[in-house]
Amino acid sequence: MCLAIPARVAELLENDNAVVEVGGVRKEISLMLVDGVAVDDYVIVHVGYAINRLDPEEAEKTLQLFAEITAGLE
Repeated sequence: MCLAIPARVAELLENDNAVVEVGGVRKEISLMLVDGVAVDDYVIVHVGYAINRLDPEEAEKTLQLFAEITAGLE
């Protein structure tokens, strides 16, 4: 099973790369598949690549659902 998650773009880097943040975890990803990404945008990340930009409200809803699911696993 593969999972794509919403992440906030924290920093833009050279060569179509960026640092994204999810739940305090930061990771470098590639933006080469998505145009026009800016800092504080939300993107869907799958295996190290941004595959789509996401509405901030929708991203927050999805992240909240993930938080509720993982809280139930503890």
